[in-house]
Amino acid sequence: MISITKLLCNLPSYGDELRYRKGLSSENRRPIVVWNCTRTCNLSCIHCYSNSAGEKYEGELTTAEAKQMILDLEAFKVPVLLFSGGEPFMRPDLFELNAFARAHHLRTVISTNGTLITRDLARRIKEGGFDYIGVSLDGIGENNDRFRGRQGAFAMTLAGIRNLVEVKQKVGLRFTVTRHNNAEIKKIFRLVEDEAIDRVCFYHLVYSGRGSSMTEDDLSRQAMRACIDSICDWAVDMFARGIHKEVLTVDNHADAIYVYLRLLKNDPAQAAQVLQLLQYNKGNASGIAIANVDNQGEVHADQFWQSHSFGNVRRRPFGEIWMDTADPVMAVLKDRVGHIKGRCSRCKYLALCNANFRRRAEAVYNDIWESDPACYLTDEEISR
Repeated sequence: MISITKLLCNLPSYGDELRYRKGLSSENRRPIVVWNCTRTCNLSCIHCYSNSAGEKYEGELTTAEAKQMILDLEAFKVPVLLFSGGEPFMRPDLFELNAFARAHHLRTVISTNGTLITRDLARRIKEGGFDYIGVSLDGIGENNDRFRGRQGAFAMTLAGIRNLVEVKQKVGLRFTVTRHNNAEIKKIFRLVEDEAIDRVCFYHLVYSGRGSSMTEDDLSRQAMRACIDSICDWAVDMFARGIHKEVLTVDNHADAIYVYLRLLKNDPAQAAQVLQLLQYNKGNASGIAIANVDNQGEVHADQFWQSHSFGNVRRRPFGEIWMDTADPVMAVLKDRVGHIKGRCSRCKYLALCNANFRRRAEAVYNDIWESDPACYLTDEEISR
């Protein structure tokens, strides 16, 4: 995650300690674990990385197995457990597992489509002590419903958000940018302001799951630059008006370099401070500071790259799997700079970006160590 408001406005957030702390390395960082606690979902999103649907999936971790995994995460000092899906609220023991995780010193968050969050459920969420609820929207009104595969999904999600805001639960929007919805970014910002939403995350498209065939739905390089400019401008404008919302972009560390270069032209002193933060952050953290455990217990470098497993938490503790560099893919992910090919290998900012997403490289080039095709920086900008 790239905190636009941290880099441009120096607006602090509780995530800064995980993203911008001096001395972070692959040896001493512990990953945020995204757990697909169920694959079952009440929607059918066209870009769903887990290919979820409204059916029961066999072989999901039981309550007892999930609790053992949580104990292993505690032992490995994992800071955050993110319940994802499918739709997490379709797992009956979600609140039991959340209470168990919090009792064992894990911060807990949820990634949800928000359609099931009634007033009663919102109160249970608040009482359960979840740090944060991320709610996915991919447009306004019918555009969101088209992405989500269900008429009326936008209205249901908005009602869920309002129920969360009513009980003062920290909540944010998650918006995946494509050429079909990027024109609605300003409307999303207005929604964030009007509905008293705490945070907004703009996700880049990752070509995975049902989104594997959506490469042509991604923005062009020029359009992506304009999109990031719009996000930055709105974030700065809100801050100037005294509206302190956390604004982040996710899944493309070219954004961090782009923000740095933007500052370098207008405010070299602030650019120098941002450069230091990016040096602390070290870029893409798949296999380092972000991990995925799928619904059947397989461990992956991130939630979008479920074609490669490093082991299963039913058979080995998570921490043992995560630190085992006998797997050559894990070994390179933890120290990848000398193994990256193509345009990324020639980029002077490689150490800051860490070559971005391997899943996108695999989807386009069938080579996990090739360049990330979603980098929108120019050749002139990245030349040594």
